[in-house]
Amino acid sequence: MAAEAYCVKCKTKREIKDAQQIQMKNGRPATEGKCPVCGTKMFKIGAAS
Repeated sequence: MAAEAYCVKCKTKREIKDAQQIQMKNGRPATEGKCPVCGTKMFKIGAAS
């Protein structure tokens, strides 16, 4: 199951396309990718579940 995040442009929750696990500057884990519909950058703080 892929991670879900809120797309600000579509105004709905969607699965993240091309999701990558990253680490923020403060050391917390996050997931980053693109919206599969509009291509806007999506971001979700926290470890992937």
